[in-house]
Amino acid sequence: MMKMDVLTLFPEMFSGVLGSSILKRAEEIKAVSYRVVNFREYSDNKHQTVDDYPYGGGAGMVLKPQPIFDAVEDLTAHSESKKPRVILLCPQGERFNQKKAEELAQSEHLIFVCGHYEGYDERIREHVVTDEISIGDFVLTGGELGAMVIIDSVVRLLPDVLGNEQSHIKDSFSTGLLEHPHYTRPAEFRDMKVPDVLLSGNHRLIDEWRAKESLRRTFLRRPDLLEEYTLDDKQKKWLQEFLKEQESDKKKS
Repeated sequence: MMKMDVLTLFPEMFSGVLGSSILKRAEEIKAVSYRVVNFREYSDNKHQTVDDYPYGGGAGMVLKPQPIFDAVEDLTAHSESKKPRVILLCPQGERFNQKKAEELAQSEHLIFVCGHYEGYDERIREHVVTDEISIGDFVLTGGELGAMVIIDSVVRLLPDVLGNEQSHIKDSFSTGLLEHPHYTRPAEFRDMKVPDVLLSGNHRLIDEWRAKESLRRTFLRRPDLLEEYTLDDKQKKWLQEFLKEQESDKKKS
């Protein structure tokens, strides 16, 4: 069972997220255990302050090292797992993606550090943290939302969590491409019809259609993903078709 600990000043933010849907199911089947800790409780002063003014001056407050060091040491003191991954949510960190989620899903113990204020004392980065992660090139008021995003993406990869083990394997980004379009009943809705191939019952043709549409969608929406994707001969042929279609559409417009 994977252990996930979250260090935050706002533990109440996590109750709805961790207690709902797939994340709740994962805990119920003992695929993961969650512990959300207010690291203010580890402050060594009577006012329980966790931040202070930065040396050298400047705007904002900086998270002090002592509460985080003590909290992480306490959370790992009796851990039977190997050294945990301590993840700092930070806009300066590595950009989070599916590959990173798959990597973290192999861990036994993850600790998320959700900061607020202007930043972290650098000694936290240097001596406590194993991973600095950003969920995008924008700034949030704290690391809590970023931690929730990472937790969700990691937990759904754990064994038995989704029920159908093939579900996450064919997700967008897991294959390197965006996922193909999906359709369900009715077969015709407001004069909009489901592609005939999906109603044919021919699974070989259906698989081929899905593969082609997955590549088409990636080409149109996220062509940057194709820069690191190795195309087979059939996919190269499809890509040439898409390029010709795109050129034809430009001429028409």
